[in-house]
Formats: sequence, C-alpha cells, structure tokens
Amino acid sequence: MSLYKLNFTADEDMIRLLQSVGDPSKETALAASREFAQALQEPLRQAVLDGSIVGGVFDTMVLQPGSAPEFSLDLVTPGLEDEHVAYTIPSHGRLPQKLVEATYVMIPTFEVGSTIHIKQKIARDARWDVMSRMMQVIEAGVVKKMNDDAFHALLAAGLDRNILVYDSDAAAGYLSKRLISLLKVTMRRNGGGNSTSLNRRKLTHVFVSPEAMEDMRNWGLDQLADVDRARMFAAPDGSLNGVFPGLSLVDLDELGVGQVYQTYFTSDLAGSLQASDVELVIGANLGPNKSLVMPFRENVSIDPDDSFMHERKIGWKAYTEYGVGILDNRDVLLGSM
Repeated sequence: MSLYKLNFTADEDMIRLLQSVGDPSKETALAASREFAQALQEPLRQAVLDGSIVGGVFDTMVLQPGSAPEFSLDLVTPGLEDEHVAYTIPSHGRLPQKLVEATYVMIPTFEVGSTIHIKQKIARDARWDVMSRMMQVIEAGVVKKMNDDAFHALLAAGLDRNILVYDSDAAAGYLSKRLISLLKVTMRRNGGGNSTSLNRRKLTHVFVSPEAMEDMRNWGLDQLADVDRARMFAAPDGSLNGVFPGLSLVDLDELGVGQVYQTYFTSDLAGSLQASDVELVIGANLGPNKSLVMPFRENVSIDPDDSFMHERKIGWKAYTEYGVGILDNRDVLLGSM
C-alpha cells in the first residue's frame, strides 16, 4: 500500500492541524508539524514494508533496545558452522563484506534517512494531494535504499560461491526451461545435506528481468501444456507461480541488459557472465530454513525538519537503522542466459 493511495480524511481537526503547519509562527508551525509527523509514522512504516521487494526475501525483525544483532550459526545447520560463508554490509555505501565465523555472525546496522520540504503556504491551504505525494517521495527513497542493499548483498554472496549456472544450448538472452531445471538441480547438489536432511536447501525463487519473463510466456507447446500456458498469461506482471512446482519466478526492473543490478554485479563486484550470455539470473532458497535476515535497530520514524523555515518552508525527515545479513551464502545461486 502506497501512502499516495491512502485516503487522508480531511475532517475539521486534520484541516486545522495542517493549516497550523503553515502558520507564520515558528513555534506553532513546529508543534503542528510534530503532531502531523506522529499521525503519518505508522502509515509510513506500513507503506515502506509493503512497497519493498525484500519483504518476502529477508526475514525482518526489530531489535529490542540494547540487544546485539548477533546470529548463531548453529541455528542454521548444527555441526556444520565451519562451512558457512556469511555476507553483511559493513556500513552505509560500502560493498558487502565476507565474514567467516566459528559460531556466530554479528550484523552491523547503519542509519538511512530521507527528507523533503514544501512551501508553508501549501500546508496553509490544506493541499492533501500535495502532502500525500510528498510522503510518497519519502517512502520511495527509503524503499529503494533497502532494496538495493538487500540485492547487493545477494549478488556478492552468490558471486563468492564461484558457481554460475547457464544453458549452453540456449540463445543469448533467452530464458530456457532447461536453465530453470539446471538451477534447481545445482541448488540441491551444492546446498549441503543429503536426501534425509530436514529442511534441506532447494530452489524456491528465481529473479529475472521482465524480458526473461516474457520469454516464458512465449514458450511453445513442446515446453508447456496448454493449462500452464493459460496460467502464465493470466498471471499479473511481477510474479509467476505454479508453472514449476514449488518455484516462484519474480521479474525485477533492476535486472536485464544495462540495468542497475546487473551493472552493479559486473562493475562494482567485478563479476562476469558466461561468455555468450547477456543477462543475470538470481536463484534463492527462501524456504523455512533460509538464512537471509534484516535486523532493524530503529523502525521507520518521521520527525519535522525546520532547516529552511527562514525560507518559509517546512519539511519532514524519515529515519531508519537496519542491517543486511546472509548467514550462509549457499542460499543464493547465480545464473546467466
């Protein structure tokens, strides 16, 4: 749910509150903007989590005050702690960092903020449409940062495994059914455990470009039955479930030739695709035993910002503090096509 779609009820109390934000008196305006921020805080938190593409990928949790973001590895696979390779983002703007620990991983957290200002006369005129758009901008800034941090860590963890799955018989840039099968088998063979292991790793999600998703919708009858083809065409853009048992395919605008996550992989991480391939594919185990975590030291909060009141502007700033951790990089598998 986006804040832009929220129905702000313009009752008399809220109109007066918003108009007070545009009051010429600095004290009155700040007091009103503080109260207005409190009214927006819970919808903003909900919108950030709903809008993020990492909500179903990483387990999010809010840490209690004073608690350490420490995760024991024996909770993941008892007795095999020495085989774990974990990845975290050490601080804001840094490349993901590889960690090898004997018994636990400490995930560092860092602050992320977003701010925006408007003319006080907009608040004075109770322009609800402008206010909701303003909050959408704040929401989008926080969401994008969370998404990028999460997928940067996924790409770094997958690259470190030194396993790249590809279909040598498929044309460059074409998502083949065989590539999906190879990803499933490779995840199983290299995920640890054996046939009797509880909660062993398996491929549950594949992230591809929108172009790759459309490749699937153009598979012929020799690859898919009519019932599966009908299901694919009826599925909304963004995800495709049920075509492969137990597997969800998710398309991301950030994947594809020249797109930001593929550029990050090849430029910032110095990764490479199979020589004849042009697109990156991300496979992941997001089952009940996944090791992808995102601890929040501070949930999303919003406060007034009076930095530009001398210009008759009032603003709000959103803050959050979180960390990104992949406790075992065997939950990630990269492919190319």
